[in-house]
Amino acid sequence: MAKEYLDDHFPNWEKHLFPMKAKKVKCASGKMKSIGTIIKDIIIPHRKGNISLNPEFIVLEDAHILGFLLKTDYQRMYGIDIYNSKNRNITMGTKKGKKFSLDIYKMSTHDTLE
Repeated sequence: MAKEYLDDHFPNWEKHLFPMKAKKVKCASGKMKSIGTIIKDIIIPHRKGNISLNPEFIVLEDAHILGFLLKTDYQRMYGIDIYNSKNRNITMGTKKGKKFSLDIYKMSTHDTLE
């Protein structure tokens, strides 16, 4: 998660920053500077029941990301599968037919992250 994103959306986020063991963070353009980790609840609203996640994010000093990245290990742990077809959909858990529409353009940051 980009430090800049946290600055814009979550004042006083530094109070919740945890130290991070030495870990290399790389991207296509090279190494990135990590400053710690933070746990942020993610709530994806849906009329049949909200989807709630509690992942730990690495905070990056030099990232220029407008949102956050949820690694595939969290997706597997929570049973998330995202279908990228005409409309973006998400499934949670192992129940068949539990497919939710995920319209990211209609969600505000306040609705999805707390």
